[in-house]
Amino acid sequence: MADLFGPIEPRQPQPQPQRPAREIQPQERVSAPRPLADRLRPQRLSEVVGQEHLTGPEGVLSRMLESGTLGSMIFWGPPGTGKTTVARLLAREVDYAFEQISAIFSGVADLKKVFESARLRRSNGRQTLLFVDEIHRFNRAQQDSFLPVMEDGTVVLIGATTENPSFELNAALLSRARVLTFRSHGPESLAKLMARAEEAEGRPLPLDDEARAVLLRMADGDGRAVLTLAEEVWRASRSGEVFDADALQRIVQRRAPVYDKSQDGHYNLISALHKSVRGSDPDAALYWLCRMFDAGEDPLYLGRRLVRMAVEDIGLADPQALVIANAAKDAYDYLGSPEGELALAEAAVYLASAPKSNAVYVAFKGAMRAAKEHGSLLPPKHILNAPTKLMKDEGYGTGYAYDHDAPDAFSGQNYFPDEMERQRFYRPTDRGAEQRIGQRLAEWARLRTQRDERSFDD
Repeated sequence: MADLFGPIEPRQPQPQPQRPAREIQPQERVSAPRPLADRLRPQRLSEVVGQEHLTGPEGVLSRMLESGTLGSMIFWGPPGTGKTTVARLLAREVDYAFEQISAIFSGVADLKKVFESARLRRSNGRQTLLFVDEIHRFNRAQQDSFLPVMEDGTVVLIGATTENPSFELNAALLSRARVLTFRSHGPESLAKLMARAEEAEGRPLPLDDEARAVLLRMADGDGRAVLTLAEEVWRASRSGEVFDADALQRIVQRRAPVYDKSQDGHYNLISALHKSVRGSDPDAALYWLCRMFDAGEDPLYLGRRLVRMAVEDIGLADPQALVIANAAKDAYDYLGSPEGELALAEAAVYLASAPKSNAVYVAFKGAMRAAKEHGSLLPPKHILNAPTKLMKDEGYGTGYAYDHDAPDAFSGQNYFPDEMERQRFYRPTDRGAEQRIGQRLAEWARLRTQRDERSFDD
């Protein structure tokens, strides 16, 4: 047919008329969907769930708001308990400007900008609430930079931390701020959050009763986590599906903890670990430590407990125990999981294998009782410094013997209040390094007795 009719010419595409692009009107733009946890963020303090001791009708923060002003505070608690949300709501309630920074991403330059903005607002008659997330990650010098702006009222500081403020924050900062503890969500408050999510979505979660309980355990006391998990379930479900516990764990790719960390299982396992260390059984200690790892326990919590075991059950029988336990905690903090878990295991084995003594622990409790009983007594004047003439005239420092000038670098003088008999709190054992400490203390006691006898004869 090509010979009869000639070569077939390829058909050229016809140009299509160009349609002018229609500009999307602002009211037609659709914003990206917000996460469920953000959509369900409380709008009033009374809507906050799980922190009724702070936000309830008789809560600390509710009473504070009745005055119409706020003081600086440290919010201490686990993730997902509402620390950021509560700070925002407090600022709204008293009409303070809200500034938020994170200690992870901010430095001195950022702080200076925030402080300058706050000063400008204050000069215009408006107060600033500065919320600092992860405040414990600021170093000591950075923490000190908050002191002047807190003292002159430039900012009301609310710092949030997951770590114990007593150990991680400057004493000067703590003295200017009230520490409020946020609690992990229990099953009831997590269930309330789940119900709110179902109401907001207008549909129930496709889970049977057992799977619902497992999802609450997966959230592990974290309110944000329970909402995120619920969102994952809705995304994964098909029409008419209802997941059981096994299906739920496959879908969200997360195991349910073997125990609820806020309930008996948590305390039972940590008790088993502690008593295995105290009982000098490294194999049992490793077993219970691994059980807690497997259950999803926070390794830094375990690190802190190992440090406590070192000072409570080993003490000065092996002074290296505290060094190793603390180093293991820091090593995990540096390495993370799973590499850092080995450092905690090493510490658990070392502590269980170490000689045991609770002598310092017992001495501390005895000294605390004595401090409460004799809290009004003053130190003897001979051991006080006398930087002024008046204090010298009052007898401060008179008769003090400099121990390094005495034989054996031991003067044997009295350091207890004059009105109080000498006390003995610390009684070292004859185990490990404490045996040598006991020998030194016995020798000093002998020298002290000789000195007292000479003083009596004179």
